[in-house]
Amino acid sequence: METDTKNQLDFESAYERLKSVVKRTPLEYNAGLSAKYDCEIYLKREDMQIVRSYKLRGAYNMISQLTAEELSRGVVCASAGNHAQGVAFSCNALGTRGVIFMPEITPKQKVTQTEMHGHGTIEIVLTGDTFDDCLHEALAYTEAHQMTFIPPFDNYRIIEGQGTVGVEILQDLPDVEAVIMPIGGGGMAAGTGSYLKQHVPGIYLAGVEPEGAPSMLKAMEQGEPITLPEIDRFVDGAAVKRVGALTYDICRDILDDMLLVPEGKVCTTILKLYNEDAIVVEPAGALSVAVLDACKDKIKGKKVVCIISGGNNDIARMQEIKEKSLLYEGLKHYFIVRFPQRPGALKLFVNNVLGPHDDITRFEFIKKNEKENGPALVGIELKSADDYPALLKRMLAHRFNVIELNKDRTLFEYLV
Repeated sequence: METDTKNQLDFESAYERLKSVVKRTPLEYNAGLSAKYDCEIYLKREDMQIVRSYKLRGAYNMISQLTAEELSRGVVCASAGNHAQGVAFSCNALGTRGVIFMPEITPKQKVTQTEMHGHGTIEIVLTGDTFDDCLHEALAYTEAHQMTFIPPFDNYRIIEGQGTVGVEILQDLPDVEAVIMPIGGGGMAAGTGSYLKQHVPGIYLAGVEPEGAPSMLKAMEQGEPITLPEIDRFVDGAAVKRVGALTYDICRDILDDMLLVPEGKVCTTILKLYNEDAIVVEPAGALSVAVLDACKDKIKGKKVVCIISGGNNDIARMQEIKEKSLLYEGLKHYFIVRFPQRPGALKLFVNNVLGPHDDITRFEFIKKNEKENGPALVGIELKSADDYPALLKRMLAHRFNVIELNKDRTLFEYLV
């Protein structure tokens, strides 16, 4: 594997290798998005893949090319989600043993799904608080047991497998003019983008990352991959501190744009895709649609594909997703309100400060020994973001001392 180069990437062979194993996912025309952005938008539905993400493609492509001796010794990977499921499915399909390292904080649902796809061929080791801790243990185990490590993105056989998404896109839409791809470590963008650029040289290719984990964008700004000191892990399928050296090298040459999208906008997109199209996506899977506003001028009038990379979204996260969406849209606001020490202050707040469509969603006094007249944490949901200035004006007019927590990140994270 180490002697492979990007010039030896053979996407057609990978497609033949995979077509009897992976599901050929649909390329669906979306009328609503097409009308909104004045172009033809198609969604590549990798959320409908066997393991509900494209990660199976790369994992199976690499593992299926191991020698009989390597397969007899088994494989190892480190993952908190989709890559683990792809490796587990591949181990079962190819009859090899797999040891999958996952952080101790991995949700039980993901552990269960990984076990299900492995059908008894894998062992799951929960270790460490972070992916980096987990990866360290996995690499040490691989060396000690002379097994083969299956990386999540930085390997040419992985990149080649992910590139089969592009093969299917071009088969289904030969006159495609633009493709928007989510980026975590960069494997899918590198593979799919390389294949499409080879066959449609004038195609517009955009990569998109969450605003809180801009590892590919920073690598391009610095001229090499760098390790980000901190990232927002909410978009877990694309929350990577450092992109791959191989994937960076390829993406730098093929991408026309590298875009960022706020996590809150991702949440709004998740809810819209569910409510309007009955599509369940994970946060990373919504990136390509969430970023359309940022590139609308470049895709106008074109045939555009947005890759929906995965649909492994835990239902338990939906309340958090709704909350982040409301905050981003300016519909949810939190305050510290110091009520005046006069009779009827709380009643005055409810009757005269709140608008007819405003709703108190949270109310608690901060100091247990100063109830009824001490500061309170108040959450208010609005019908329209335009209602906010009037709400604030009424608070001040009625002499309520308030701190706007949405504008104070430190206080917000501490209290909310």
